Amino acid sequence: MNRTTVDLSGYPDLVVIYLGMRARSLQGLRTMRRVGGEIRRSVQAGPDGLLRHENLTYSLFPLHIGMRQYWRDLDAMERWTRAGQHREWWSQYLRDTEGTGFWHETHIRGGGMEAIYVDMPPLGIAAFAPNRPARGAMFSARQRIAGPGTPPPAVVPEEELV
Repeated sequence: MNRTTVDLSGYPDLVVIYLGMRARSLQGLRTMRRVGGEIRRSVQAGPDGLLRHENLTYSLFPLHIGMRQYWRDLDAMERWTRAGQHREWWSQYLRDTEGTGFWHETHIRGGGMEAIYVDMPPLGIAAFAPNRPARGAMFSARQRIAGPGTPPPAVVPEEELV
């Protein structure tokens, strides 16, 4: 047996994010392919703060794929989400999920968790914690993590999706 562990002392602000996308129709398969290509190009560009990216398959029927990413800190992850290409394709996706469901769950080593689910059945944290509309104070990932205060603006403003 080769039992090991990790020393995370060099990563005090580590962020782990799990994401998933589930096809709900044939159009959803095309959407998954398009978004998957955007994510692949983003990862290949080596965004500052991305420590590791791993692809995951949750189920084959219905097709439900995703990824796990490790980020140096929340600020680095947020800078990337607000940058050019990611912001563009994410904004487009949120306006029309095109036959898919999407979710992510963010875990922060220093404390805090948050999650969002778009057109998904209960899974992960949503399967046991009370569900709330992602509106107002619950709209922004940063505010879901930190609670009351003034978070940076959301990648896509709430007003644009209502």
